[in-house]
Amino acid sequence: MPKPSDTKQRIQDAARELFASQGVQRTSLQDIADRLGITKPALYYHFPSRDDLVRSIIQPLLDDGERFLLDQEARGDTPVRELIEGFFDFNYRHRAPVIMLLAELPTLADLGLIDKVLGWRTRLTTLICGPEPTLEQSARAVLALGGLQDVCMQFPDAPAEELKAAAVAGALDALGH
Repeated sequence: MPKPSDTKQRIQDAARELFASQGVQRTSLQDIADRLGITKPALYYHFPSRDDLVRSIIQPLLDDGERFLLDQEARGDTPVRELIEGFFDFNYRHRAPVIMLLAELPTLADLGLIDKVLGWRTRLTTLICGPEPTLEQSARAVLALGGLQDVCMQFPDAPAEELKAAAVAGALDALGH
């Protein structure tokens, strides 16, 4: 018999696949249980609700993003290129949940996750442009950061280092650096 952590991981893996193929709202806990050949009560033992399951899948992204930002904010003097490279690396690592975030904006907004992710952009803009960026600086930061995230999802088969070089160069150009 698998350990509970194995079952929990199997549930998350099956949920990721189903969420990606049919969406969060169209995936029931019964669908996930059926995919795994377990009972719905067994699934409920690990995740009391679909929201709890979605949060568990997104939480590593949130924890990693928060850790990255806190480290940069504590440092306070990170060169812009390093910030952009670090943000690329974060987004590249978490492409799958970011795609899920984008595909399920209403669901994830209800969970408060969208506000968190958008808040990261504001914090990064402050690190890049200072505490009171101009409208132009803010607009350039949105283009740079959003574009960098989009590149990670748009080119899944591109060689990682080549993609990173192109994305970082583009983001720095958008920022005027």
